[in-house]
Amino acid sequence: MNEKSRNPFLSEKAYSGNNAQMYDAAGNPVYVYDANQVMTVRGTINKTFILFGLLAIGALAPFVMLAYGINPLPAAIACAIAGFVCVIVAGFSKKNAMYLAPAYALFEGVFISSVSMYVEVAYGNGTGIVLQAVMGTLLTFGVCLALYRFRIIKVTERFKSIVIASMMAVVTYYLIAFLFSWLGGITPFHHGNSLMSIGFSLFLIVLAAANLLMDFSFIEEGSKNNLPKYMEWYSSMGLLITLVWLYLEILRLLSKLQSRN
Repeated sequence: MNEKSRNPFLSEKAYSGNNAQMYDAAGNPVYVYDANQVMTVRGTINKTFILFGLLAIGALAPFVMLAYGINPLPAAIACAIAGFVCVIVAGFSKKNAMYLAPAYALFEGVFISSVSMYVEVAYGNGTGIVLQAVMGTLLTFGVCLALYRFRIIKVTERFKSIVIASMMAVVTYYLIAFLFSWLGGITPFHHGNSLMSIGFSLFLIVLAAANLLMDFSFIEEGSKNNLPKYMEWYSSMGLLITLVWLYLEILRLLSKLQSRN
């Protein structure tokens, strides 16, 4: 793996083997590890399901707040910041991912639920726009998993290079757009519901799906390298980050389409 994943969690450095190295009588390096204490694809999948469950639990919080007359917006902002902190800390302390990943899932549950409630009220008009976004995310995840599992799309070095270059271009665009809107009051083209804005959202959804394929590849490589068991939490957290991004982009696209009606 010569390229890094767009997802900072699923990178070459994170997935390099680190088993105890020893040498045989001939001086050749051999690696010793406990088969019960290494990362597996199945273990990562199981922990991803756990994080999904925690995400769903966190998503209930804004509804409880509304039932008690509490504005969920401050909590959503606080959880967004807390989730970002969890990501940063886990990036530097992978061993603590078993604690940080569940916390991130809960925080993101509160955040995306609050955002979803706002979008449903502002753009839903009884169409179930949030449910559509959830189904779209799950469908995209399933399709990407099948494409990767059956090697219909191969995650080659060229594929990684294209995805990474695209991500860098998007980040650069957002930085420039922010500066122009802040300094000159210019509204970036990705705002609003123009055809160009809708096209940009479609591009981001495709890019997020491509990142899912890369995530699957890096997780598989991590299991082949017999990484420590805690890397399952680290990997599932990274996968959840991509899925949250994908969901928000699909929700944004649907809100743009709905606002054109």
